[in-house]
Amino acid sequence: MNYKTTFIISLLPLFVLVSSCLKPRISLVYSPTAIEETKVLETIAFGSCNRTDLEQNIWPSIRQTNPDLWIWLGDAIYADTENMEKMKRMYEEQKAVQAYTYFVRTTPIIGTWDDHDYGESDGGKNFKAKAEAQQLFLDFLDVPETAEVRQTEGVYQSYLIGEADKTVKIIVLDTRYFRDDLEKDPSGKARYLLNKEGDILGEKQWQWLENELATSTAAFNIICSSIQVLAEEQLFEKWANFPTARQRLLDLIVKTQPQHPIMISGDRHIGEVAKIKLDGFEQPIYEITSSGLTHAYTKNSATAEPNKYRVGNLINQRHFALLQIDWQTKKITSEIRDVNGNLLQSTDLH
Repeated sequence: MNYKTTFIISLLPLFVLVSSCLKPRISLVYSPTAIEETKVLETIAFGSCNRTDLEQNIWPSIRQTNPDLWIWLGDAIYADTENMEKMKRMYEEQKAVQAYTYFVRTTPIIGTWDDHDYGESDGGKNFKAKAEAQQLFLDFLDVPETAEVRQTEGVYQSYLIGEADKTVKIIVLDTRYFRDDLEKDPSGKARYLLNKEGDILGEKQWQWLENELATSTAAFNIICSSIQVLAEEQLFEKWANFPTARQRLLDLIVKTQPQHPIMISGDRHIGEVAKIKLDGFEQPIYEITSSGLTHAYTKNSATAEPNKYRVGNLINQRHFALLQIDWQTKKITSEIRDVNGNLLQSTDLH
């Protein structure tokens, strides 16, 4: 080896250092996208059931659909704890997920919680740390410190987005903070006995919801619930465990007559579309359940998760869902897509 060759080799570490400094670096700083109240929504994405300790390779597929909005329907993390430091760390872990960090840079985020990000599995109004957990959840959603929801109990909120005759009202319910207790079913036929007179929303939230529906002039009204509203037969958590409250919700839709009400929900680790026809309301009411961002209930049988209101197939794999709005025809379509973005089911609503 001659002197010239030796000299060049000796400079290689310097070349590597300089070239690495010149390479463009991609910042991973979490930078949320603000909601534009006048933006016309055409694609709304939503989902639930997301563990920070499982693979989160679904976010690039969601991002490729170019959603105008993402709605969390609960279980953004699986904390199940009264330890607020632990809960805070888990939210920080989710925000540090690279694919999620990229996603929130282009997509505004709203939503509600369910039991695992509330802090107690199947928890209700008696969870001791619910006030502290509320603030951590709102921190996760990057809700401003000055927002009214920061000063009230629960995480329920509404959003009116769009302009002129192209507006969407999104009503986000809190089905945890005020929910009455459930009693275990000693027979083992179901997880819980019916609480026939029990409540889910609490009177203040009920009055708020009635006003939101009665005064809405939006072309579409999307009601977000962490637990399923229409399903009656599945054996786990659902509005039907509180039959009086469930009937009150359906009666309220008939009473207030909002334009094109659509319900979306999570919780069950499956995807499905359900439909019901209510006396006194012209159109059928649809509910789209999307639950299984990182894990799903994989039993390949509708009898494992019965629902007499189901339209189409039970989706028993990881997925997310979309609402696609065609403003020219004033039609809305729900889509359920797999982890790679492939279409699993499409349903025309109304």
